[in-house]
Amino acid sequence: MKINNILKNYSGLLWLLAGITVGSIVGLIFGKSVESIKPLGDIFLNLLFTAVIPLVFFAVSSAIANIDRTKKLGKLLTVMVLVFLSTILISAVLTLVATRVFPIHQQLGNSTLPIENEKLQSVGEQMTQLLTVGEFYEIGSRKNMLALIIFSVLVGFSTLYASKDGDGFKNFLVSGNEVMKKLIILIMKLGPIGLGAYFAYQVGVFGPQLFGTYAKALGLYYGVGAFYFIVFFTLYAFVAGGFKAIKVFWKNNIVPSLTSIGTCSSIATIPANLEGAAKMGVPAYITNVTIPLGSTLHKDGSSISSIIKIAVVFAIFGKDLVHVDTIVLALGITILVSIVEGGIPNGGYIGELLMISAYQLPPEALPPAMIIGTLVDPMATLLNATGDNVAAMLIARFTEGKNWMVDKGVD
Repeated sequence: MKINNILKNYSGLLWLLAGITVGSIVGLIFGKSVESIKPLGDIFLNLLFTAVIPLVFFAVSSAIANIDRTKKLGKLLTVMVLVFLSTILISAVLTLVATRVFPIHQQLGNSTLPIENEKLQSVGEQMTQLLTVGEFYEIGSRKNMLALIIFSVLVGFSTLYASKDGDGFKNFLVSGNEVMKKLIILIMKLGPIGLGAYFAYQVGVFGPQLFGTYAKALGLYYGVGAFYFIVFFTLYAFVAGGFKAIKVFWKNNIVPSLTSIGTCSSIATIPANLEGAAKMGVPAYITNVTIPLGSTLHKDGSSISSIIKIAVVFAIFGKDLVHVDTIVLALGITILVSIVEGGIPNGGYIGELLMISAYQLPPEALPPAMIIGTLVDPMATLLNATGDNVAAMLIARFTEGKNWMVDKGVD
């Protein structure tokens, strides 16, 4: 792939890295005096907080409203969902184990950001507050992100079952989704300035020891990601069809892997994945459903990233990721993040907002999570995109039987 194309595909990432780098240098040089530029970061965050609410509503509801109800793919969809959820949870649990073996909090010492006092609530009260709101206007708050997602899903299904009577509203949802995508892209143009200002504030006020946290988090992510890519993708291929499937998978996964790294986009990797899965012998009816939906709903790389982000934010705020309820909630957030991110520009930030809402963290928790998400994007895209191919093989195994590769005559 030409250098110019790579630079074009990664231009947004490079600008964000440039902003973070400049901000870090400014923070190191000027120290606590950089508090005066923090409002630049706050303005960026406020714009993002404001735009993300309608974005989630239109993206989720329009996606469901456009499902094709005429396809009789009940078994395929059931198996596909189970495979997607299984690999997402496996990658998340693997990462949780890694964070216990290589704890990030040791890098911070006593330098933690203050956290708001939490009110003690019963489990029922927490679930009610997390899943629903008492008034319609409250659903527009970033603190009620999960309630918004649930409401959006219900609106989407209602539009779907309204059939022709709901066509006008469905068109409105689709149009609104496109408009909000463009709005997020415009706001993210301010990302280098906003994140740069906020990173300058973090480094200047809380000290350069924060770099230890980010460095260890990145090392942990890329280490876990590489291990998962090589070992677990090989294991999944073996489950799908034995040693023959391993050979076929890796032989035909080279182009999709290079495409995902070169484009940094799961959506842009779909054509390469369709061709690769076909060469792996996956039946067309499975490929044509699994690959497009997988690019939206199946994100093993984002699953790993979600756990790393939670671990980093917990470290900065002096919290421990050890309690059972905290871990269960982290796994739930990870599943939702995998679904929400798909097909939405900068969709990872929506997942980060969900994390902040679920754990009742202050807005200052968002920039560290955004920074981690930005720096791990290449590896995350590789896992997200190419994971769809091995998932398609697993789905073929459980829908077509153990001899699916023999029936297709795969060499």
